[in-house]
Amino acid sequence: MSDTLESLQRRKQSAGELASVVRTMKAMAASNINQYEMAVKSLQDYYRTISLGINACFRNKRLLISPSGKIEKNKILTVAIVFGSDQGLVGTFNDILSTFVQQTLQNIPGKKETWAVGERVYSRLEDAGLSPNKLFNVPNSVTAITPLVNDILLNSEEYRESNQLYSLYIFHNSPLKGEGYQQESQRLFPLDKKWEQEITKLQWPAKNLPQVIGGTESALHALIKEYLFVSIYKACAESLASENASRLAAMERAEQNIDDILDDLKQNYNRIRQSTIDEELFDVIAGFEALKDRQ
Repeated sequence: MSDTLESLQRRKQSAGELASVVRTMKAMAASNINQYEMAVKSLQDYYRTISLGINACFRNKRLLISPSGKIEKNKILTVAIVFGSDQGLVGTFNDILSTFVQQTLQNIPGKKETWAVGERVYSRLEDAGLSPNKLFNVPNSVTAITPLVNDILLNSEEYRESNQLYSLYIFHNSPLKGEGYQQESQRLFPLDKKWEQEITKLQWPAKNLPQVIGGTESALHALIKEYLFVSIYKACAESLASENASRLAAMERAEQNIDDILDDLKQNYNRIRQSTIDEELFDVIAGFEALKDRQ
């Protein structure tokens, strides 16, 4: 069926409306990226303060943080929290992450569970054979991250109390400088010797050495809870920034495709319109010649 001027005009109008929607979503994604990146930056000073507090506890009294003795790895329950997306238009954001989770967990012995943050990544994990045991909704703003993190920590604490051999991992996409993102994983619990050594090596910013008021163990327990909170919060914020960066890139590609379509429609419209005008001119000329010959 050949295109007509009316059909081309309707298609141009539809493409223009779609372009308006794409521009709106593009602007929203760019705005969201900024707020989540600012949230990550604001955590840096808080994380350093917590690390210095833990360092002060270590200075005050030597405490055992990392597990000691031989542990049967096959009896460890590993919980993997995967931060994905609830919405589409993010390209391969969830697919690449679920593949990364699957490959990483293959190298971890023992029983494994996955908790999904986002319906889209939940489906991808199911397809990969890692049926999630829990599903959390993705926050739609910075203020909604804190309730999610608290919910995750409550569930994690329940698992830790009922399982002595328990480990907690987080998986998420982290934005790169410029464009794109990369997959990251981190073991949050139990705290390992590498983490303990990094905390111990921190230099106290003042000449006066710190003192811990009250019980050192209780203070250390509270600080480690804050450390877990900040780590999960940071992972969530970075995942949201990466999600919106992926959506922004998808909207930019869509915008370019729509512009190309509009150019093609405009050329076709002008070509058909010119052809219609030429046909009308030829009809007028032919009619004039026929009338002239008859006279």
